Amino acid sequence: MSENRATVCTVVTTTDSEAAARDLAAGAVAARLGACAQVAGPVTSVFRWDGAVQTETEWRVEIKTADDRVDALTHHLRQRHTYDVPEIIATPVTGGDADYLSWVLAETR
Repeated sequence: MSENRATVCTVVTTTDSEAAARDLAAGAVAARLGACAQVAGPVTSVFRWDGAVQTETEWRVEIKTADDRVDALTHHLRQRHTYDVPEIIATPVTGGDADYLSWVLAETR
């Protein structure tokens, strides 16, 4: 498993509707930029925007991908996102089932 430890990442974004979240998830998987994606929500997000604290309902999209696909996935999400500055955060996976991690790598080729 050690060879896969630094090669899989989870990329997270949020958006303003379940339909938009599903579209982002499906588009990433269809483009082989992610092996799978989960949509969760609604979630309550609190953030500062335009000088004021905002509270909004959002849906979270979590995409499993290979680390060498993160830049392409980030670009893909930016091109399709409705937000001016969308949250797109990549976190390395530091462990997990070796078969699953291998599957993520294979599905993003």
